[in-house]
Amino acid sequence: MKPNIVMVDVGKWPIFTLLSPQEIASIRKACVFGTSANEAIYITHNDEVFVFGLNCSNCLGTGDNQSTIVPKKLEALCGKKINSLSYGSGPHVLLSTEDGEVYAWGHNGYSQLGNGTTNQGITPIQVCTNLLIKRVIEVACGSHHSMALSSDGDVYAWGYNNCGQVGSGSTANQPTPRKVSNCLQTKMVVSIACGQTSSMAVIDNGEVYGWGYNGNGQLGLGNNGNQLTPCRVAALHGVCVLQITCGYAHTLALTDEGLLYSWGANTYGQLGTGNKSNQLSPAQIMVEKERVVEIAACHSSHTSAAKTQGGQVYMWGQCRGQSVVVPHLTHFTCTDDVFACFSTPAVMWRLLSVEHEDSLTVAESLKKEFDSPETSDLKFRVDGKYIHVHKAVLKIRCEHFRTMFQSYWNEDMKEVIEIDQFSYPVYRAFLEYLYTDSVDLPPEDAIGLLDLATSYCENRLKKLCQHIIKRGITVENAFSLLSAAVRYDAEDLEEFCFKFCVNHLTEVTQTTAFWQMDGPLLKEFIAKASKCGAFKN
Repeated sequence: MKPNIVMVDVGKWPIFTLLSPQEIASIRKACVFGTSANEAIYITHNDEVFVFGLNCSNCLGTGDNQSTIVPKKLEALCGKKINSLSYGSGPHVLLSTEDGEVYAWGHNGYSQLGNGTTNQGITPIQVCTNLLIKRVIEVACGSHHSMALSSDGDVYAWGYNNCGQVGSGSTANQPTPRKVSNCLQTKMVVSIACGQTSSMAVIDNGEVYGWGYNGNGQLGLGNNGNQLTPCRVAALHGVCVLQITCGYAHTLALTDEGLLYSWGANTYGQLGTGNKSNQLSPAQIMVEKERVVEIAACHSSHTSAAKTQGGQVYMWGQCRGQSVVVPHLTHFTCTDDVFACFSTPAVMWRLLSVEHEDSLTVAESLKKEFDSPETSDLKFRVDGKYIHVHKAVLKIRCEHFRTMFQSYWNEDMKEVIEIDQFSYPVYRAFLEYLYTDSVDLPPEDAIGLLDLATSYCENRLKKLCQHIIKRGITVENAFSLLSAAVRYDAEDLEEFCFKFCVNHLTEVTQTTAFWQMDGPLLKEFIAKASKCGAFKN
């Protein structure tokens, strides 16, 4: 897996609490791995490589089988400029350097280290067979098999092959790297990924190929038969896939248009389809949400995550033991945090390149300073609570404030502005939106925010509110939302809520909200629904 630069706190992974602040500050890249997320490797700004943790199957590469809570330096890798790293379930570790070299160590019961033996690798050893003349740019590991992608688009695989995951056409284990050919022979592969016992590849025209175990449909071929050689995912014809990632037995694919597809195992809702049924062919998810720019999964877990263009991060699947069957909006700023806080085990899904706080982007800096008493120069008081903001940001981001401040912003202007026409959750969400371009509110409060957006002529915010309400309507809250839509003269939403109530009439009339509806509104609903024939039976 290739690294990505994000603003992330590695301290969210429990194992990193073992390190001092000085050691944390030295980290440039890091990866937490292992069956219990008890091993870690990190690279410093000086390109020194350190490991620490439990050391199962010699996966720390320190030359012994001793665990360590104190980081140990891997001298053989210092100065190598690691650019891609992956790990298996043994675990074994595989990495590539900027020079295109590949190194491996750890569990080797199925020759997944590619050195022709089944002896455990106690220190990092270069993988040589068929790779010395290649410049490897990406590596990927399944449970006990390994893959490498060269700069000229060739894929090599080796290790455990009980289901055809090496792509050799047989089920015999592969002791050394072998080029995956067959229908990939003339193709230019640009990305690779591994599930536990399956393999996936994306070629330069956006086509996707899969091979190996397919008992849960994780190859996306419309059946559940294993494939001993690469087979094109025909159901994705017509779309151009940019990124693919694999969970334990499910697959996610992201297209150049920001569309997200999922398929395979779904016991924990990891496909995000709203149910727990396996999917043998790609199914599009997150259809009504904004463009997706990143997807995340890891072969050692059943967790999925995605990030949208606006910076919103969603998670679904197995999340701290719970099954989340539809993408859930989080408060995180990167997909990596999903795996730190909710994945089991809490491993990293990629080699993480860490940017420390002095490298925040403009957007990240703005988000960080919302409601910050230290830097604000203006306060709003709503329902007795204060919200700290910055006049300049409000003037830049909102025409309502720009006009208001120009009209009467002078020496007599108060440093505290009282707001009484909107609730605290609604007004805080509005001000936070000006800093982050995102909204996180339950649909009931989103109605109030919609009223605010209408008053302040914030058209994009109005659309976001409508999406939240339409996505969040349920049998239990439908009449509450209908009442609110009528109260705020939101005609389009009123019609949407009315139709939902009519279509689910039997269920919604049994809710408390139905019988608590205002008398005139209840009469109006019954009359209107009767005209539609809803009460004819």
